[in-house]
Amino acid sequence: MLRNDARGTDESDVLFTEINMSPMVDVLLAIVVMFLFSIPVQYHEIRYGEHSCFPLPAPVIDIDIDFDGSLLWNGDPVASQSALEAKMAEAASERVQPEFFIRPNAFVEYKAVAAVMASAQRLGVTKIGMVGNEQFLRRRN
Repeated sequence: MLRNDARGTDESDVLFTEINMSPMVDVLLAIVVMFLFSIPVQYHEIRYGEHSCFPLPAPVIDIDIDFDGSLLWNGDPVASQSALEAKMAEAASERVQPEFFIRPNAFVEYKAVAAVMASAQRLGVTKIGMVGNEQFLRRRN
């Protein structure tokens, strides 16, 4: 494209050097419109109750295993392994399953700890952890 200058130069001597911006602006506006339609709708509400988007905090149950193999459920003594399993089954069947923290004594036999962990697995407990493992670390000289 050529342009005729006011100085009287020939049309073949001067090139048209301005860029046509309207197609670029049209493309940018189309991209903005597509972006606005692709944004998901935000709902500004908080639901409470049965279908809440915030999970309820899980209760914590401490199971202590003493040096002689005796069991404590949140500090209360448990008579036997079967009584512990009954309490564990009841707690595991709740809507929000509690977190079970097993805290063995450093001098307890491993079979007592393994029995509690096997019972928890058999009863469907999914949130279980060991507490106090630092007592089993040996000091390096």
